[in-house]
Amino acid sequence: MPDVGALVSNFSDTIGAFFAMIGSWAQATQLPGQIRDVDYSGLFSNPWFLVPFVAMIIYMLYKQAFRDLIIVALIVGVWCISGMPYMQTLVVDGEVQLGKVLPVLLGAAGVLGFVIYLFFGRS
Repeated sequence: MPDVGALVSNFSDTIGAFFAMIGSWAQATQLPGQIRDVDYSGLFSNPWFLVPFVAMIIYMLYKQAFRDLIIVALIVGVWCISGMPYMQTLVVDGEVQLGKVLPVLLGAAGVLGFVIYLFFGRS
């Protein structure tokens, strides 16, 4: 009878190596850095992002999933807005600038209200 502990150890090493390979591939595509740094031009010219993104949009258009398309557009819009210089000045020297945060909160409340309407407001 084979040693179960050795089989589990070998299996976990194989799975760990597989996910490490996927992680190194993802780092080589530069996608995580471009998303983290809100690099619009870099991300939307990167074929590792652009091809699946366009395929997803075309599939949603084919399925006529307009609610999902609107939500994807909102997510991309919020991501783009998060990289604006205005967002970098919301906290200065560790203190929140209340005059600058309130418009952001009102905009976020409006977007959240719109998303709630999309899901629950109509059939």
